[in-house]
Amino acid sequence: MRHSERKAALEALLLDYRFLWQPQPYREPEPAWCREHPALAREALAVDQAALEARAADTPGLVRWLADHFPDLIGLLPLIEVPPCPTHGLPATAAQLCRGIPGRKQAQIEAYASALGRPLAPVLEWCAGKGHLGRLLAAAWGVPVMSLELDPALCIAGMDLARHGHADQRFVCADALNPASAHHLNGRHAVALHACGDLHRHLLIGAVEQSCPAIDLAPCCYYRTAEVGHRPLSGGRLELTRDDLRLAVTDTLTASARARQASRTAMAWKLAFQTLARKVTGRPYHPLKPVPLRWLAAGFETWCRRLAAREGLHLPQHTDWQRLEALGVQAAARVRRLELVRLAFRRPLELWLVTDMAVYLEAHGYRVGLGAFCAPTLTPRNLLISARRP
Repeated sequence: MRHSERKAALEALLLDYRFLWQPQPYREPEPAWCREHPALAREALAVDQAALEARAADTPGLVRWLADHFPDLIGLLPLIEVPPCPTHGLPATAAQLCRGIPGRKQAQIEAYASALGRPLAPVLEWCAGKGHLGRLLAAAWGVPVMSLELDPALCIAGMDLARHGHADQRFVCADALNPASAHHLNGRHAVALHACGDLHRHLLIGAVEQSCPAIDLAPCCYYRTAEVGHRPLSGGRLELTRDDLRLAVTDTLTASARARQASRTAMAWKLAFQTLARKVTGRPYHPLKPVPLRWLAAGFETWCRRLAAREGLHLPQHTDWQRLEALGVQAAARVRRLELVRLAFRRPLELWLVTDMAVYLEAHGYRVGLGAFCAPTLTPRNLLISARRP
């Protein structure tokens, strides 16, 4: 299937069924679809606690479930299938340079580098951090690497690692969001592993302007943008907010059990706090800025008081904290089940965003491939756009 065909088919289904995925049960306790399709709502709310996480992680299974109610949605299944990228062996000595990188990052870097293979030109590593990916590519293929990074401390640390690894790698301390940074892409093979939002958008626009010979991009965190809404690079009728963009990255496959529990607790406490906020403000929903997870350690009452102080809300004089927390837990259980309907659309939405980038590159003369460079259990953001000048 051509990228333009996939994008058009995804866009049509996302538009037709946006009444299912755009409402957020966290903000709307009873989305309109619950009233219009009560059987679906009953099925969602009846999901057993023991099966809830597995159901939430199974996007194809969620699509098949929704297709029992909306048969057209079965068409999403072939649209979200992405083949694995071809792999190229890496010298063992090159992989050793990645030792000591925390968490899954080392395996992600090695999987990306294996899918990339030998670069077609000197490399420009976009938003490099300490340059772990660039250092591996320099060592594996003997190519010079320029690593572009905004943070001077990370540049210094990366240069030190490059010296110790005898890698042909140098750093440029520059802002990737500054259009002037695009000139570094001229004549280079651009690589970026998990460049977020505006960062990957600027990379694509700059690479096209500079006629970059090759681009390999694994995008991430589409919602990290200064724009109020999303503007497709290749046009389209689908209008997305930042909240819509967040849906594309709601996977928790790689989160630890502790992190998932903390996330569940935070949701329950936020929903309980919304009950307090409604009493104080009279508004149905009180928008909250991100709340540090470390605040959870203080306990529910202290957490609420600290958050109220930050939000400038005067709490009621007498509050049954135990009952309020229980109400939050109950509300969170309901939200997590109703969210199953939205979660069926997270991968279709991400594929629409990525195929938009692919179509944009094709329109500017590139041959574009799209594949999965690793399993989703290593990182759910496993899509790799590979573009080459003919």
